[in-house]
Amino acid sequence: MTHKVVITGMGVLAPNAHGLTAYERALRDGVSGIRFIEKMAENKFACQVAGAPQGVETLAHDYLTDEDLLAMNQSMIYTAIAGIDCWRDAGLAEPSPDSEVDWDTGAIIGTGIGGMDTTAEKLIPKVNAGKVRRLGSTLVEQVMSSSVSAKLAGILGLGGQVTTNSSACTTGTEAVVNAFLHIREGRAKRMIAGGAEAASHYIWSGFDAMRVLNRRSNDAPEKASRPMSASAAGFIPGSGAGFLMLESLDSALQRGARIYAEVAGGYVNCGGHRGGGSMTAPNPEGVIRCIQGALELARIAPSEVDAINGHLTATFADPKEIANWQNALGVSAADFPLINSTKSMVGHGLGAAGGLECVAATLQLYHGFIHGSLNCEDLHPEIASIESSVVQKTRPFDGHIIAKSSFGFGDVNGCVLLKKWQD
Repeated sequence: MTHKVVITGMGVLAPNAHGLTAYERALRDGVSGIRFIEKMAENKFACQVAGAPQGVETLAHDYLTDEDLLAMNQSMIYTAIAGIDCWRDAGLAEPSPDSEVDWDTGAIIGTGIGGMDTTAEKLIPKVNAGKVRRLGSTLVEQVMSSSVSAKLAGILGLGGQVTTNSSACTTGTEAVVNAFLHIREGRAKRMIAGGAEAASHYIWSGFDAMRVLNRRSNDAPEKASRPMSASAAGFIPGSGAGFLMLESLDSALQRGARIYAEVAGGYVNCGGHRGGGSMTAPNPEGVIRCIQGALELARIAPSEVDAINGHLTATFADPKEIANWQNALGVSAADFPLINSTKSMVGHGLGAAGGLECVAATLQLYHGFIHGSLNCEDLHPEIASIESSVVQKTRPFDGHIIAKSSFGFGDVNGCVLLKKWQD
């Protein structure tokens, strides 16, 4: 027996907004969260702009005790804020430290590079200085990859599977797909799923060294993230956390929960670094198989996809991504679905990207709008054939299916299909 899976809660901490109401408004209004980052300039980065949530140091005290914060790094704090918001939005009773364990709820909280800030700022300097005894007793729980999911489990008293996945830029979307399958198969009633990534110049440094970041827009941060643009010059790093509460339909109806959307299907795979795929580029056949696998599982015809929230990072891969979608769906340019890129406003959140963008896609489906993509007025010539499908200004949307895709380093792919909920 398989179970229908729905979304009953969400939480988001993004570079351009905190909370669902503010995030929806920012998406509708095209508010950019890309800013000049002093640390990047101090350390002589070629790219000196990024997307980072604002006011977190103050905000954290509204969610966490001083004792909690002593043993938490930035990715853990981001996770706690968005995770608690997601829990509250789902209408679940907030647990106390001595409450019963919630055996019916688990979490898959992904991160790409995790506690790099802790490793760089605390672990390495003290070890190199011979001060191992001064590392403190909470260092391990901050640098372990699963720190984000483990801490949230303690805050919320989760008793289902609690784990952290990591698949580069596909991480957040993969977490949602894995949680969907977990509930569909009856292994849990609810799962919090998504991704988190800290705002750290240590995390972003390797990408700057690879010369894949846009170094031409330091004096105009809001213009820097340019997916689908002819003048795109690389992606802009981002950060934050975005989570969804996935729940079996039976459980949601039983407790009278609000339903944002149905998760109709999802799929993840790898292109095997063959056929043009590599550590940094996707095998087109792998991408096509991933999209078609999600459609097959959801029993949705390609022609039923009304909109795509793309991966679209503002690199050479954007036109190839659109070509892969066209081949996967088997549609002409004239029939291509609407397409947009949330990264144009928040940058590329790495392990958090899929979570931030799944929340954005769900908000658009639930509230009936498609947000515009910033900075693609000069559309890439290889995308010109689908110009009418590229959403540059926010518009009303009465479609029923939004596809969210992510494609990451390692030639890994993820696709989730969100379906408008109708009672």
